[in-house]
Amino acid sequence: MGKITFYEDRGFQGRCFECSSDHPNLQPYLSRCGSIRVDSGCWMLYERPNFQGPQYFLRRGDYSDHQQWMGLSDSVRSCRLIPPHSGTYRMRIYEREDFRGQMSEVTDDCISLQDRFHLNEIHSLNVLEGSWVLYEMPSYRGRQYLLRPGEYRRYLDWGAMNAKVGSFRRAMDFY
Repeated sequence: MGKITFYEDRGFQGRCFECSSDHPNLQPYLSRCGSIRVDSGCWMLYERPNFQGPQYFLRRGDYSDHQQWMGLSDSVRSCRLIPPHSGTYRMRIYEREDFRGQMSEVTDDCISLQDRFHLNEIHSLNVLEGSWVLYEMPSYRGRQYLLRPGEYRRYLDWGAMNAKVGSFRRAMDFY
């Protein structure tokens, strides 16, 4: 279903650890993560154990150093396989908490929230189908947040420190 290999050094060198499912603590296997190869599936990486801390979305490909996955450092302490979704992707975004204010239903990626919806913030959202990744800045940059199906009544529910959202995309392998 999914396969990811973590390497301690850049350029796919050094000790490695192969993983095919969620792993809450990679520390016993790697002291650091210098490069990653994703053979299949979509993955969310976390800088701390137990799926905590800054998150990074990766899909199939080779990432020869932490800058290629937009990592702030070579610290990867847990990972989560994002289940594949074969149906449609749907999410409702709201300009205010508790599903109030202007609502927009989306079914595809958005490279700039400001350009498309004239918004800089999302205060609540409802993921109806598929998993999504929110980015703090336009063009899929900045802090990232994995959103699974469910209700998020305020930005704290998805782990953000503020409501600033610049872009979002469907968590899928191909576009």
